[in-house]
Amino acid sequence: AKYTIERPLHIGAVTANPERGLALMPMLSAYGLPLGDAFQMRDDILGAYGDSAVTGKPVGGDFREGKPTPLLARAHQMAQKQHLEVLSKVGKPGLSDEDIAEIQQVVIDIGALQAMEDLISSNHAQAVKALDKSQMEGESYNALVHLADVVTQRNI
Repeated sequence: AKYTIERPLHIGAVTANPERGLALMPMLSAYGLPLGDAFQMRDDILGAYGDSAVTGKPVGGDFREGKPTPLLARAHQMAQKQHLEVLSKVGKPGLSDEDIAEIQQVVIDIGALQAMEDLISSNHAQAVKALDKSQMEGESYNALVHLADVVTQRNI
């Protein structure tokens, strides 16, 4: 997730003010890495449950493709034997909408979706804490807190 948040922040900071930008690198990494991970987790959730009219992605597309996402990994970790039969359908050719709905429901029922939501919230808090430790203030601080909110709460 370095390329989603951390590296763009580094580039922006160094471009705006090379000396200060270099000094901010550790803080921007402490902020950007957990936020980049949260961005990717949110993307995985949107791919599994989002509104395709909003996201532009087919709902359950990652399940159809068998894409190894953190959401799916968490589901396998938390699954009981009876859930593994449903989860074993992931990535199989010809999955129906009903199969996707069944997989989605199992991921919810076993708590994997909530576990990912909790991890996103934790990463958000970790990112904001990095800002607070930096003693950054004003417009820059507010913009980065807003970015953290948007990244973790987005629906597109």
